[in-house]
Amino acid sequence: QVQLVESGGDLVQAGGSLRLSCAASRSIFWINFMGWFRQAPGKQRELVATISSGGAADYADSVKGRFTISRDNAKNTVYLQMNSLKPEDTAVYYCHAAAFESDDDAYHDYWGQGTQVTVSS
Repeated sequence: QVQLVESGGDLVQAGGSLRLSCAASRSIFWINFMGWFRQAPGKQRELVATISSGGAADYADSVKGRFTISRDNAKNTVYLQMNSLKPEDTAVYYCHAAAFESDDDAYHDYWGQGTQVTVSS
C-alpha cells in the first residue's frame, strides 16, 4: 500500500507557472510508473504525464513543451512543473502510481485526492 498526497495547486493567470508535488508514504523507487492525470468539470479524467522507474517520461500532446514531470526518489516525491499555463489547463490534478506488488503478483493503482489548478484569462 502507498498513500499519495498532492500539493501545489493554485489560482494563476494565463502564462504563469505552477509546480505540483506528489508525496508518497513510502519509497517510490520500486514503483514502476508514476504520473499525473487531470479532470475538468464535465470531462473524463485524462492522462497528463507519466514517468517510469527508469526516468522515461511521456506526455499528452496538449502539454508537450510546457509541462515537465520528474521524480526524486530520495524524497519519495514526483513533481509536475507547469509552465505557460492556459485556461484549458484548469482541472483537478491527480497523482497516480502503478506498482507491481508481490502480495498478489499484480499491478496496483494508487491515487491521490487531487489538487485544484485554476488558470484565469
